[in-house]
Amino acid sequence: MIEMAFYLLLINIVSFSMMRYDKRQAVKHGRRVPEKQLFVIAAIGGALGAWLGMRIWRHKTKHNSFVYGIPALFILNIAALWFIYFL
Repeated sequence: MIEMAFYLLLINIVSFSMMRYDKRQAVKHGRRVPEKQLFVIAAIGGALGAWLGMRIWRHKTKHNSFVYGIPALFILNIAALWFIYFL
C-alpha cells in the first residue's frame, strides 16, 4: 500500500509539473507538451495534479476536453483506487 501512495504522489507531482511547463512554453511560444500526453499522465493516476495545475497556473481552462475530461479522469482514478483497495 505504501508503494501505491508513493506512486500516486510521484505521478501527481509529475502531472502538476507538466502543466506548469506547458503553460510556460505556451507563454514564450516554445515546444509544448502534447495534449494527449497530458491526458495519459492524468489517466494513469495524475488527474489530481493535472487539475490542480490547471487551476493554479490557469492553463487549459478554456478547453472543454480538459475542463470536463480531467475531473472525469479524477473520478475514474478514485474508482480504480477503490477497486484495487477493496479487492
